[in-house]
Amino acid sequence: MKRISILIADDEEEIADLIAIHLEKEGYNVIKVHNGQEAIHVIQTQSIDLLILDIMMPKMDGYEVTRQTREQYNMPIIFLSAKTSDFDKVHGLVIGADDYMTKPFTPIELVARVNAQLRRFMKLNQPKVDNKAILEFGGMVISPDQRTVLLYGENIELTPKEFDILYLLASHPKKVYSVENIFQQVWGDAYFEGGNTVMVHIRTLRKKLGEDKRKNKLIKTVWGVGYTFNG
Repeated sequence: MKRISILIADDEEEIADLIAIHLEKEGYNVIKVHNGQEAIHVIQTQSIDLLILDIMMPKMDGYEVTRQTREQYNMPIIFLSAKTSDFDKVHGLVIGADDYMTKPFTPIELVARVNAQLRRFMKLNQPKVDNKAILEFGGMVISPDQRTVLLYGENIELTPKEFDILYLLASHPKKVYSVENIFQQVWGDAYFEGGNTVMVHIRTLRKKLGEDKRKNKLIKTVWGVGYTFNG
């Protein structure tokens, strides 16, 4: 059975070594690099199942590594950074990261988050006998098998979480989903402080769908309750 491979990209070698020790104890195969260009090279030439990224790295920062990775790959990405502002966290999630941890951190918590992200990813990518239906609403076509969204013939590039949120809402038009319920179903984890994460993803999803130009919004806010799809 193939061992799960995790790539750590961090220019602080002591931190990368510490993370590697704890992940290797869990049985993972760990690869370490110390700049963004090396990270891209490994991602393109080896089979990587999860990526742990620092933001501030030489040659190419973590944001650019994430952008290039998301053009071709769907593995979980966890940012591990000294940047602690809400803007940095939101920006990391918007461009395609699945989780964001700030330094200093506890290795035990990082390992727990790695395990959780891998469980979700493997569960979502298991072959399913009952294929989900293609959804059509006016000029929108949502294909769950190809994980694509066409809006009046134009392909809308969504992150994996944005797609999952849209498909969840569109699968049950008019049903109101609370923020807690969306987090539990899309992230597959217990809800603690995921409210901001859900709202950020919905905000970027709306922007990509051109909701600001649409008179009748597809994704409606039900104040004090949650969100619903107005298809």
